[in-house]
Amino acid sequence: MKRTRRGVVVLLAAAGALAVLAAGCSSGAQPSDAPAAGAAKTGKLTIALLQKQGDQQYFVDEATGAKEQAKKLGDVDVKVVDLGTDANKAISELDNVIAQKVDGIAIVVPDQKIGPQVVDAAKAANIPLVAADDAISSGDGKPAPFVGFDGRGMGQEVGKKAAELYKAAGWTAADTRIVAGWKQDLKTCSDRVEGAAEAFKTGIGAGEIPKTIALGTDNSAADALNKAGAALTDNLGVKHWIAWGCNDENETGIVTALQNGKVAPADIIGVGLGAYLTCKDWNAGQSTGNKAALYIGGPAVGSAAVDVLVGHLRDQKPLPPSTIAKTEIVDAKTWKSSGLVCT
Repeated sequence: MKRTRRGVVVLLAAAGALAVLAAGCSSGAQPSDAPAAGAAKTGKLTIALLQKQGDQQYFVDEATGAKEQAKKLGDVDVKVVDLGTDANKAISELDNVIAQKVDGIAIVVPDQKIGPQVVDAAKAANIPLVAADDAISSGDGKPAPFVGFDGRGMGQEVGKKAAELYKAAGWTAADTRIVAGWKQDLKTCSDRVEGAAEAFKTGIGAGEIPKTIALGTDNSAADALNKAGAALTDNLGVKHWIAWGCNDENETGIVTALQNGKVAPADIIGVGLGAYLTCKDWNAGQSTGNKAALYIGGPAVGSAAVDVLVGHLRDQKPLPPSTIAKTEIVDAKTWKSSGLVCT
């Protein structure tokens, strides 16, 4: 890997965020998995990182964080596998890494419904597994050790910020629409969007709430753009728009569709979730409907997943039931100081 200034920044951000993750671990919970006595491993370790939508910037950053933490720990190899959005591929790739006898597995499932199959397969092979980003459970309902973010809490931060900007703009519910985009069969996404709606309602107080247009997407920017374009055509009389979603792809796709439809950036309040795409307009100094975003650090999740797995394997530390990262709202003025690397 070529050593660049950007690479150093990502490494430092991941290392710092890892400390936050460690501090954010659930307290008082019982370990969800404990290694057998005498099971500590020595020598080189191989950790498989299986990710849905591995080409999205967040997951690219997550893989970078995992690899950098592996270098820091020493003698650890991270095998990254892109699952796309294919649940069947997730199962076949899981079988492949189990057959390869990897030492540990971190997985972001494309569909939480396959959780029992994933968790039980790893358990049968006696390979420790953590779920990253999206929580999953075993066939008997026991949650897998989780590394990631509080989905509903993230959504609430988005909704709170959107309400703040809406009130400051002085818009009315009658001439405003909320557009929310998410993969509607993914509980993690539903938690985020529901959290945003709850916090927005609380944030505006007794005021009337604008109507919401719910877009079912595949969580890609392209699909959100297409679906939002159709929604705009059906609501040509609307003056003002608020956009949020499960991730930055949904929010920026919606904002792009609105701007392509000749809605002025001043008439759009877009609050992203991730900040890795919303930051691009800020970085370019462009006028944009992307007004703010919740910054979530992919490197922190990847590095934490590797850290807890290696600690379990080498030092017999129990896998924490839940490792939760902190987040922060950023905008065009504050994103650089947050440590966000916009590529």
